[in-house]
Amino acid sequence: MIDNNKIVEILRTVMDPVTGQDIVSMKMVEGLSISGEVVNFSIKVPKLDPSIKSQLNFACIGAINAVYPSADVNIHIVPQQSATPGKGTSLNQIKNVIAVASGKGGVGKSTVSVNMALGLAQQGFKVGLIDADLYGPSIPTMLGLQGQRPKVKLLYGQNKIEPLEAHGIHTISIGFIIEPDQAVVLRGPRLGGIIKQFINDCLWPELDFLVIDLPPGTGDIQLTLVQTIPVTGVVMVTTPQEVAVIDAVKAMNMFQLDNVKVPIVGVVENMSWFTPAELPNNKYTIFGEGGGKKLAELAKTQLIGQIPLVQAVREGGDQGKPIITQMEHPARTHFVTAAKNLIGQVDKRNKEKEATQVVKMVN
Repeated sequence: MIDNNKIVEILRTVMDPVTGQDIVSMKMVEGLSISGEVVNFSIKVPKLDPSIKSQLNFACIGAINAVYPSADVNIHIVPQQSATPGKGTSLNQIKNVIAVASGKGGVGKSTVSVNMALGLAQQGFKVGLIDADLYGPSIPTMLGLQGQRPKVKLLYGQNKIEPLEAHGIHTISIGFIIEPDQAVVLRGPRLGGIIKQFINDCLWPELDFLVIDLPPGTGDIQLTLVQTIPVTGVVMVTTPQEVAVIDAVKAMNMFQLDNVKVPIVGVVENMSWFTPAELPNNKYTIFGEGGGKKLAELAKTQLIGQIPLVQAVREGGDQGKPIITQMEHPARTHFVTAAKNLIGQVDKRNKEKEATQVVKMVN
């Protein structure tokens, strides 16, 4: 007699081709019924290559027949509905994709990305982080992962990358693949190919947020991103000074183009003031004031955080101990506030606006 619980345990040995986790944990199995020697169930799958669907089908049949040779296994493959309406990609296990962008380099975008991603995780969310700044990958250093290499897993005949973990988040960076002193010399198509690999060929688990640290400006990587995955929203990073705001507006406007239409869900103003450690109550506005507020008004969004210029923030990034993980340090509260405000802004965006669509190429 075929045991229902035993079938479930057998199916736990079959891996989801998208996440690399078992199909039972991923809630892909539905309608399991057993009648004598006949086993019936459905498997929900996203848009996959037909050959992979076939391999998944035979993997289930093979696993069951290895234990119950006489079992007649009937599997119905059904399309998986996206968790985010209108999403229409294979990455249905990711609820929100947040791009962190800036108009120019040196404004602390990666510092904001790392600390905000960790802030989201500290609020109880499942978080992933992609270092898409291919020319200047700094996230391995900031997360204390220098020298580590991601594992490659063969899944249904395809090589998949397993993201590394640090401080409770999953992350991938070209810095895990190249040597620290190796120059990244790549043209546009190759840059785009790497970004697509980081999105589609990584075994991302179920995530509430996938944060993507973009390079500054508007280039091939930004265009590839919006053509590959629906971006829930963008967080713009600037400093208070006018020059940074001018450049940030240009970067922001790319996401506002008619054929892109990715909402700006918030602005983070970095280096808002300088506070020396020996005078914690003093604020010196070295880079001026008001840039973040001005950018937020132009983007019709909120200033979700102001981050002071504090030595410990820089030291934490250099040492692989981001300031938000240092629970006793007063500077972490600024990133906690930004993360909490981002959660509210994303929730509001998802309630009030339609899901973002992948940008289609027009020849």
